[in-house]
Amino acid sequence: MPKIKTFKALSKKVKITKKKKVIRRKTKQNHYNSKETGEQGRSKKKDVRLFKADEKNVLKALPYN
Repeated sequence: MPKIKTFKALSKKVKITKKKKVIRRKTKQNHYNSKETGEQGRSKKKDVRLFKADEKNVLKALPYN
């Protein structure tokens, strides 16, 4: 059987932890950030976990995991 190709666009956007959790960047970080409070700005810098239903689909699309 041929090898399954990795979905490269997805592999660049997510990181998979050792216990198969899928981590992504938080959204709305690009501009219009000067009016935010410090707490909002700091919370945007943290990575967040995908929803479990989405994690299943991501793990299917990345065959090496």
